[in-house]
Amino acid sequence: MRASDIIAKKRDGQPLTREEIRFIVRSYTRGGVEDYQMSALMMAIYFRGMNAEETFALTEEMMRSGAVLDFSDLGRPAIDKHSTGGVGDNTSLVIAPVVASAGVLVPMISGRALAHSGGTLDKLESIPGFRTNLSLEEFRATLDKVGTALIGQTREIAPADRKLYALRDVTATVECRPLITASVMSKKMAEGIDGVVLDVKYGSGAFMKTESEAIKLAELMLDVARKMDRRCIALMTDMNQPLGRAVGNSLETIEAIETLKGAGPADLTFLCRELSAHMILMGGRARDIESAREIYDDSISSGAALNKMREIIRAQEGNEEVVENYSLFPTAQHNEDVTASRQGYLQRIDTEAVGRSCMLLGAGRTRVDGPIDLSVGLEMHVRLGDRVDPGSKLATIYYNDRERLELALPILETSFTIGDESVEPPPLIARILR
Repeated sequence: MRASDIIAKKRDGQPLTREEIRFIVRSYTRGGVEDYQMSALMMAIYFRGMNAEETFALTEEMMRSGAVLDFSDLGRPAIDKHSTGGVGDNTSLVIAPVVASAGVLVPMISGRALAHSGGTLDKLESIPGFRTNLSLEEFRATLDKVGTALIGQTREIAPADRKLYALRDVTATVECRPLITASVMSKKMAEGIDGVVLDVKYGSGAFMKTESEAIKLAELMLDVARKMDRRCIALMTDMNQPLGRAVGNSLETIEAIETLKGAGPADLTFLCRELSAHMILMGGRARDIESAREIYDDSISSGAALNKMREIIRAQEGNEEVVENYSLFPTAQHNEDVTASRQGYLQRIDTEAVGRSCMLLGAGRTRVDGPIDLSVGLEMHVRLGDRVDPGSKLATIYYNDRERLELALPILETSFTIGDESVEPPPLIARILR
């Protein structure tokens, strides 16, 4: 069997067999297939697609490229959450401590910044000393002791995805539904979870631009979960504007801590509450969704969630003093406001452009091994439908490098559309698929 034959077969629109998928995944993981060959195959998949059987086979082979964990001996249900990526999406940093404080195990294996979308690991690493590179033994021990652990992919967990995840970012194949499904579900199924709550985003700041595209992606992931006998639910959420107010690693981490204190933005708080409630319900810690929401509320109001966040930081060797002292976070040296040029209503935000401008400031990567500036980012001052006047602040840019600012500023300035007619913001959660 040769990689070039498999590439040609998919290029010509033919379905791949399980054996061909197994060969390409194992060969690539072990170094027998080069990056340029896998890039060609991913582009062929991007244009030609994969059917449900191919997608399941790809997911399962990627999952089985490494260790598959089992936490059943810890005596608690293990439930995770996954977001398909957006701008300002820091929900994992709120959800993990809340759900863990409710008695559900939350094993989170997260990713880094991908295209215009931020990465949970980069946000966590804005906490001084915080370790995301725990070994599997440390991961299990932390999960048992704290109830949650947030780490990056180890060499043992879905190593095929570890290589593909970085390659997708630089080959313009991030938005491909079968590749997204295989990436997400191979990691999640390898975590040893009993169930997963999916946050599938659509809109200008998501990889799926329309709700119908997002539904197709959600249905693929739900199908994979069913075939692997895992509980799964998908919330279809709007990403036509950034979630919350902060965009950028340290800024989003601070915002998540504020949300754990009960002072977060309304939209972020609402989504975290809903996602947490579904995880708590799936984990058997509530009799219905309303009582699960009450558990979320009690965790925030009692301080249990915030204390759990301190415990997480301490267990993963971070400086827990950041919870009270935000000056310990990396801080940008300069800031500049973006203001409205006319009176009217904010009718549209090109959210992908907002994310791209943040990436250009240094908060994201333009190449696989690129560095990250954890301090830079944006603060959004307006929401869709807001009335603005000339000179009204739309956003504040926090930056360190003037040249980077000059790249990002024009993109951010043109991402806001102001018109004479008011608009009604779309619902944050459009529907739930089971």
